[in-house]
Amino acid sequence: MKNKKLVIGIVSIVTAIILSACSGNNDNGAQPMQGHSMKMDHSGTSEVPKGLEEAENPTYKVGQKVNIKEGHMEGMKGAEATIVGAYDTIAYTISYTPKDGGEKVENHKWVIQEEIVDAGTEPLQPGTEVKIDADHMKGMDGVTAVIDSAEKTTVYMIDFTLTTNGEKVTNHKWVTESELEAK
Repeated sequence: MKNKKLVIGIVSIVTAIILSACSGNNDNGAQPMQGHSMKMDHSGTSEVPKGLEEAENPTYKVGQKVNIKEGHMEGMKGAEATIVGAYDTIAYTISYTPKDGGEKVENHKWVIQEEIVDAGTEPLQPGTEVKIDADHMKGMDGVTAVIDSAEKTTVYMIDFTLTTNGEKVTNHKWVTESELEAK
């Protein structure tokens, strides 16, 4: 009987530790991005920026299951995803300081051409200062950012489940073709 109580006690303690590690202090269920202390909004709406055109012949079709090779946040890499949308555009990595004065975000992936105010249609050069019209992360919308890199590509909106805690993420914006692989 003592051994049974001991095992139950140990299991209870381990469970409490695991649950407390997973719960965090996040008010919106967001997880910190790898390498950043900022919070990313996991799920989004299916709305896309004005002017963004669907890809005519994407490598991955809407409804197709894919694997995520590279993740922008903890629990993303290695997850299975479903393609929700595919769009041809220019994807940028940007650096900026959030509007709320938080820690500077370096090389944030991805903001697309249509999420940059008055971006036009030509790729913007690294070092260009731009105004962001996207809210992928808290404090991002409306900030002035610096372009770190630009890549003409197909970007995808995806649904997936985080490998870390099983949270379902819907309409995640954006991943590039090179970050995915066929299932």
